[in-house]
Amino acid sequence: MSDDQSYELLGFDNVLLPVGDLAEAIGFYERAGFTVGFRFDEAGIALLKVGGETPGLLLRAEEAVAHRTPPWPSPRIWLEVPDARVAARELAAAGIEPLDGVFPGATGWTLEIADPWGNILGLTDYTKRPALGRRA
Repeated sequence: MSDDQSYELLGFDNVLLPVGDLAEAIGFYERAGFTVGFRFDEAGIALLKVGGETPGLLLRAEEAVAHRTPPWPSPRIWLEVPDARVAARELAAAGIEPLDGVFPGATGWTLEIADPWGNILGLTDYTKRPALGRRA
């Protein structure tokens, strides 16, 4: 890096989620409403699309990852949805129950789900503060 350049964070590339079985993980996330952007079984990876953005959630099969039962210490990745209450109903219909139900937050409603390997995803909306959301 030359003296005229500076370190700068430009945005997310991908968020990596370790999983124990790629095919099982893809099935879980498809039931949760995600679309597979690409799948490379030989490398044990698949990319899940998140909205219209190029980065996504990168699933990576790792042998050391065992099935775990929530709750456990885990980073949380939250994604914006138009209405978390609608998302909760659709997830329940797909057999995926929120960890602690749907709860109110500063911007709207939120729920969290966990995959079979302990990765926690939050789905949150901006129904209370729509000017801050992506669809303002």
